[in-house]
Amino acid sequence: MDNPGYVAQDFSEDHGEDPSFGKRPQPPKDEGTEGDARKIAVACASSPNEPRALVRLKKELGLLEGITMIMGIVIGSGIFVSPKGVISYVGSVGMSLAVWAACGLLSMLGAICFAELGTMIPESGGMYAYLHAAFGPLPAFLYVWVTAVVRNNAGGAVVALTFANYLLRAVLEECEAVPEAAVRLVAALLICLHSWINCVNVKWAAKVQNVFTFSKVVALAVIIVAGVVHLATGHLDNYSSPFHGTNWEAAAIASAFYQSLFSYSGWENLYYVVEELKNPNRNLPLAIICSTSLVTVIYTLTNAAYLAVLTPTEMISSDAVAVTFAGRTLGVMAWIMPAFVICSTFGSTNGAIFTQSRLFFVGARKGQFPEAFALVHADHFTPVPAIALHGVGLLLMLVTTDMVLLITYSTYAMTLTNLGCMFALFWFRYNQPDRPRPFKVWLGLPVVFSVIQVFLLVLPAIQSPLEVGVGLVLIASGLPVYYFAIYRRDIAEKLSPLMRRMTAWCQLVFRALPEEKAA
Repeated sequence: MDNPGYVAQDFSEDHGEDPSFGKRPQPPKDEGTEGDARKIAVACASSPNEPRALVRLKKELGLLEGITMIMGIVIGSGIFVSPKGVISYVGSVGMSLAVWAACGLLSMLGAICFAELGTMIPESGGMYAYLHAAFGPLPAFLYVWVTAVVRNNAGGAVVALTFANYLLRAVLEECEAVPEAAVRLVAALLICLHSWINCVNVKWAAKVQNVFTFSKVVALAVIIVAGVVHLATGHLDNYSSPFHGTNWEAAAIASAFYQSLFSYSGWENLYYVVEELKNPNRNLPLAIICSTSLVTVIYTLTNAAYLAVLTPTEMISSDAVAVTFAGRTLGVMAWIMPAFVICSTFGSTNGAIFTQSRLFFVGARKGQFPEAFALVHADHFTPVPAIALHGVGLLLMLVTTDMVLLITYSTYAMTLTNLGCMFALFWFRYNQPDRPRPFKVWLGLPVVFSVIQVFLLVLPAIQSPLEVGVGLVLIASGLPVYYFAIYRRDIAEKLSPLMRRMTAWCQLVFRALPEEKAA
C-alpha cells in the first residue's frame, strides 16, 4: 500500500495506468508552504505575457536516439576489459564464442518479450511499472530498491572509475600507479558533468549519446578488422581445435553466461524512458530489435578477433584484454584503444544517468519515493530532482573502487527480476486477454526465455552459493524499508509534514513543478 505521507498528484489517468496505481488518501496540504513554492516556481518559469507550456516530460527521442541509447549503454567497459571471465569458466575458444553468441540471442529474445509489456504499459520506469501493474507495490518497490539504490549506482560508478583510470593513465604516462584520490576526483567530475547535461536538455543528452556510441562502434570495428587481418595472414593456430579443453559442467557454463550477460546488460534501459520516445508503438520494438541484433553481431565478432590473436591463457592473465590485443596488433597505433575506451565509458555514463534516474522519478510518481523526486523542471522539462538524487548515489559509491563483486551479487537479483516480469506478461495474458497490445509476441518466446532464466538462477547457486545468497539478501533488505516507510500508514503520516517541506524546498531550489495533465 502506498505512503499517504507523500502528496504526489494522481497520474493514473494521464499515463494509462492500471486503476490500482497511485490510489492513496491525501492529507490536507500545507498551503502556506507548498502553495507559495508552486506560485514562485510558476512565476519563474514564464513571462506573464507568454503562454506557459505544460510541465511534463517531452517526447524528444526518435528511433535513432532509441537505438543509440541502447547501444551506448550496453557497449560500456565490459567488452573492452573483461571477456576473460567467460573463457576462464568454459576454457575453450569455441565454447567462449558460443556463449557470447547465445547471450546475444538471449538478450534479443528478452528484449522482444519486454516490447509487448512496454507498448501495453507505455510508462517510464520499465520493469518497475510492469511489476506494479501485475503484482502490486511490494514487488515493484523491491525491484526499484535493488536496482536504483544498489545495482545501478554501483554499475554506473564502476564505469565512471574505468573512465578515470584510463584517462589518468594516458595523461600521467610516467607514473607507475595512478593515485586513488585522483581517480575518484575525475570520476566525480564526470558524474557531475553528465548530471548537469541531463538536467539542462534531453536533446543534448541524446546528442552526446549519439556521438559517443559511434566512437564505441568504431573502436570495436578496429578490433574486428585487426582480427580479420591477423587470420588472413595465416595465423589460424588458436582455431585449430576450437573446443579443446572445454569445461562442460552445466554450472560452469551458467557462470560464463553471467559474465557475458553483464556485458549485454542495459537493453532494458529504453523502457525506463518510453514516455519520452516518439511513437513508442513503432519505435520501441524497432529500436530494441535493431540495437540488440547489432550488439550481438559486434560482440561475437570482437571476441572472435580477441581469440584469434590471444590464447585463452593470455586472455585470462590480462587485466585489459583490448589493450593487450592492441599492443599485439596495432603497433605504434596501440594508443588509440585506451582513447576509445575513454570515449566508450564517457558515453555509457551519460546514457546510464539519463535512463536510470527515471526509476526514482516513476517510483515517486507511484508514491513509493518522496513526491519531491516526481517534480519536473519548469523550463527544461527534465526530472531534475530525480537526476540529482541518482547523481548523489553515484558519488557515494566512489568511497570504494572495488565494486565488481557488488555488481556480481546484484546480477543474480536482476535475473530474478527478469523472470518476475515474464510472470507479469503471463498474468496479463491470462487475466486481461482483451487489453490492447500494440506489439504482441508469440507466447512460446517468453516461455523459452523464462526457462532459461530459471536455468541461470538455479545452476549458479551450485557454483557460487555465496554470491547467490548475498543477491537474495540485497533484495530482502528492502522489506523493512517498505514496511516502515510505505506499509505502516501511521508512521508514514508522521513523516507527512517533513515530506511536504522537502517538496516545497525542491520546487524552489530546482524551479520544478509536479507534472501537469494534458487538457
